[in-house]
Amino acid sequence: MSRIRIGISIGDINGIGLEVILKTLSHPQILQVCTPIIYGSSKVVSYHKNIAGLDQFQFNVAISGDRIKKDKINVVNCWTDDINITLGKLSDAGGKYAKISLEQAVIDLKNGYFDALVTAPINKKAMQLSHFDFVGHTEYLTQEFSGGESLMLMVNDTLRVGLATNHLPIRDVSAALTKELLKSKLQLLHDSLKIDFNIERPTIALLGLNPHASDEGLIGDEEENVIRPVIIEAKKRGLLVMGPFPADGFFGSRQFTKFDGILAMYHDQGLIPFKSLAFGSGVNFTAGLSVVRTSPDHGTAYEIAGNNIADPSSFRNALFLAVDIVKSRNLHHEITANPLVRKEQPIDESEMSKD
Repeated sequence: MSRIRIGISIGDINGIGLEVILKTLSHPQILQVCTPIIYGSSKVVSYHKNIAGLDQFQFNVAISGDRIKKDKINVVNCWTDDINITLGKLSDAGGKYAKISLEQAVIDLKNGYFDALVTAPINKKAMQLSHFDFVGHTEYLTQEFSGGESLMLMVNDTLRVGLATNHLPIRDVSAALTKELLKSKLQLLHDSLKIDFNIERPTIALLGLNPHASDEGLIGDEEENVIRPVIIEAKKRGLLVMGPFPADGFFGSRQFTKFDGILAMYHDQGLIPFKSLAFGSGVNFTAGLSVVRTSPDHGTAYEIAGNNIADPSSFRNALFLAVDIVKSRNLHHEITANPLVRKEQPIDESEMSKD
């Protein structure tokens, strides 16, 4: 199998994105793992290389993703402007060039010039200043590569937490949680666990929306009217699904260790426990896309930009996960090409406890 090509958008030039990128790619064995393609500017890369003290870091400059060298770290020049970099500061330039990097990477990904995309952090306000009309990477890439729903899935070695709703105000979450949405997100999680993570029969937990998962209807009714019916229907279709679980007790008692995947109802319900357990090593993966996209689990970290103290662990894990998922999808495609592949059968609901 040929070496997997990983496209990398540089994110905000004033943040720690390029620092963690270059620290990751400076490992002497990185070219045994993949062929990296950084979308940005050789001048900006060189500036951050000097800040990080990586004097020996070398790269090939290419004019597009189809002109790379497979045995080199590549930088695709997406612009020729001279840029005023203001480390640690929010600026319209930070948003402008993050947008250019991302858009060029997406064009080349559509053209098949690389196999997976790893995105460095952006600042949402800076992106708005550049007229980027999306809440974040996930929403933009969903429009470009899905045509429907996607799933924000936070991943580390032992924990996978998906979100039924992403960047919504809390006041809007309940109305957004329809049966149709929940069924779609649950199916995306199941399919991703099976195809992207090579888990043949994934077990999935759904969290409740309300405190104590509504306490039998005393604190809200979304569990009985929306979440539980979706679970029952999913079991009839053969999915190994349980819940709804009260979120606090579920994580506090470490029940999460018994499941391959967890579906949280809203952003902080899933990300607070995930980052408490895995911050600095976790990865944000967008499941449900026709392409593979990962990112580190942190932001631009303006407060430490330029100090050469950023930990590259999360970005490194994002790159390795992208490589692994490409391999898993390729393997799945090979297996499903065999007409003797066994189809899943519905299971007897008595195999699983109801809650």
